[in-house]
Amino acid sequence: MQISSSIFPVFLLAFIFISGASSAHNKNDFFECLTLQYRKSNSETDSIYTPKNASYSSVLQSTIRNLRPASNSGQRPFVIITPEHESEIQAAIYCSKKLGMQLKVRSGGHDYEGLSYISETPFVIVDMRNLRSISVDTEKNTAWVQTGATLGELYYTIAENSRTLAFTAGVCPTVGVGGHFSGGGYGMMSRKHGIAADHIIDAKLIDANGRIHDRKSMGEDLFWAIRGGGGTSFGIVVAFKVQLIVIPETVTVFNVTRTLEQNATQIVHRWQYVADNIDENLLLRLFLRSINSSGKRTIGAFFTSLYLGRVDDLLPIMQEKFPELGLVKEDCIEMPWIESTVYFAGFQGQSLDILLNRTGVSTTFFKGKSDYVKQPIPENGLKSIWKFLNKEDANRAELQFSPYGGRINDFSESEIPFPHRAGNIFMIHYVVGWSEEENADSERQISWIRGLYSFMARYVSKSPRAAYFNYRDLDIGMNNNEVNPSYKQASVWGFKYFKNNFRRLVHVKSQVDPTNFYRNEQSIPPVSPW
Repeated sequence: MQISSSIFPVFLLAFIFISGASSAHNKNDFFECLTLQYRKSNSETDSIYTPKNASYSSVLQSTIRNLRPASNSGQRPFVIITPEHESEIQAAIYCSKKLGMQLKVRSGGHDYEGLSYISETPFVIVDMRNLRSISVDTEKNTAWVQTGATLGELYYTIAENSRTLAFTAGVCPTVGVGGHFSGGGYGMMSRKHGIAADHIIDAKLIDANGRIHDRKSMGEDLFWAIRGGGGTSFGIVVAFKVQLIVIPETVTVFNVTRTLEQNATQIVHRWQYVADNIDENLLLRLFLRSINSSGKRTIGAFFTSLYLGRVDDLLPIMQEKFPELGLVKEDCIEMPWIESTVYFAGFQGQSLDILLNRTGVSTTFFKGKSDYVKQPIPENGLKSIWKFLNKEDANRAELQFSPYGGRINDFSESEIPFPHRAGNIFMIHYVVGWSEEENADSERQISWIRGLYSFMARYVSKSPRAAYFNYRDLDIGMNNNEVNPSYKQASVWGFKYFKNNFRRLVHVKSQVDPTNFYRNEQSIPPVSPW
């Protein structure tokens, strides 16, 4: 059927008018529904923010750590809810289901692709920032931590209660517990103590019907899924109970730099044969980037490391296993574990109170990707990486090599959804950043990182080419990043993040959320292939 060109604009204008009116209507209906539910539970509505609130923009932007996704999105949330009680989350769920609104959950805002705070369809945000209580039981070595807490707040609170208790998780103190734990949670003690998700022993979750569950009532399948499978596919996790770890009162840290002129290529090559096999009390993390040294551009290899013990015990290990680095006592600093969290966050010498700082608006645009390496990269491969890092588009680029082995290998691939266990030497984290002034030309940097990622295919895991879920990457399954992905579409990235655990995650999703209420562009779909 043909439509007359003379009347097409009328239809188009009518469609736009009706769509706009419908959006406004849904927005008002949602706000009225939410307000009514709050009244029923005697909740205060000052935790509800709409674009009419003066503080709406500051609340939205306050935990956005990557400006790239938001700069490309055409939608802002109709409403931001910052609940202080579980009943307020239940109200948001009820109204979202009733009015067909997409609901997104945000804890720390570090999602690499912004899936917790952007969407191409009308949506609301439940921001967990006010649900961040932490209680430590030093007799049982456990802690309950609400998912709006940050890693920094968790570390600080543990240290307030004990000098010999800690938790194994990431280095960035502003990362939210909710996303980090439910996606895995690698950190500086992972070779000795595994990842964060390995230590979750209970949880409190609100399902798609607004019911509150603990481990017993949710069942072992769902409890399995939220420990590494991404909690927001299955519900809203309000709190995790974790088993704390016992550490020595004094640990040792060092950050040693080697350039190409100091045999960095050979040292990095040798590192690959050492990092996953060395004493599990030692984690030798490696950062690679282009630097200026004595007025000349070169590659800097930064060996940033934690040893769970004293320097006099560390040095013989390094001299036997990795003499190529040439570590000496003067390179090392002894300190309590809690001070090491400040050191690795880049705040050496500052007060421990810096771990409690949740404020500060990001000015960073970046794109990240990840890989797993099972065989050492040959020296000529490393030299090709140096060429990529020395390109003009890589001024703010970095590769991070994070070693595996040790305790990580003690779990089977299916113990929890996080499958990256024995057989992996290290994980690569690729990242390239740029400023707001450079954002108009951001495709240059994105093209650079995609080019490097394509080149690296020959050196990394295959069938599938694995990736770390907490380094979310919408390039995986590009052009299929729908808000409601099918099983076939989701399997493109699902097997990369979760390997064969993806099938079980789909099965769990089909059981607990068959209507796919909890969804985003890379959520687990409810449609089973069987």
